[in-house]
Amino acid sequence: MASKTPAEIVRDGLWDNNPALVQVLGLCPLLAVTSTVVNAVGLGLATLMVLIGSNLAVSLIRNFVSESVRLPAFVMVIASFVTCAELLMQAYTYELYQILGIFIPLIVTNCSILGRADAFASKNPPHLAVLDGAMMGLGFLAVLIVLGGMRELIGQGTLFADMQLLFGPMASNWVIRPFENYPGVLFMVLPPGAFLGLGCLIALKNAIDHHRQAKRAKETASETVSSGSKRVRVTGNVS
Repeated sequence: MASKTPAEIVRDGLWDNNPALVQVLGLCPLLAVTSTVVNAVGLGLATLMVLIGSNLAVSLIRNFVSESVRLPAFVMVIASFVTCAELLMQAYTYELYQILGIFIPLIVTNCSILGRADAFASKNPPHLAVLDGAMMGLGFLAVLIVLGGMRELIGQGTLFADMQLLFGPMASNWVIRPFENYPGVLFMVLPPGAFLGLGCLIALKNAIDHHRQAKRAKETASETVSSGSKRVRVTGNVS
């Protein structure tokens, strides 16, 4: 199988094969913690770190691991990086770590991470594996942030509340309150709101893809008609 070009890897991770919107993987933490932007960013950065680190490690050991222990070895690699992310959050963002709770250790079972390790990193050189991990992680992080922002804004009427939990005291005044005396919509803060929000994002992406495909098909048809007209004119002149 031919390796993908860097441009294809970037496009796959951010849009065409986005782990949340296309592969629909890692939904358990995605739906559970995206009630606010700060929760989404915290989980997204931890997942990004694990994806990059595990992809690099798997790519480096891919020629030394036998087929019989391939998956257990990959899981151990992923668990090691999750432990590192967990310890870093305990040391520097302990309050946010407590809020995210079990969903940080559960990154080990995230299908998108093991899937990238097995499907891509184990078959490609380190630089492409790192790029793939970074793009898949950024694509997942982007969906987390958009969904978290949507739920926080509609559910609580704020944006970027409690960002000091992740970025320290300097972020204590980042909160935005666009609506005065906003009553809040409890539905969006609860799990059903996460399903609704993610469904809207998937529908929006599909609509954009459909529009782009229809536009390309129209352009191709126009080019075909134009080329046919030119051939007819040339044939007529020769006759």
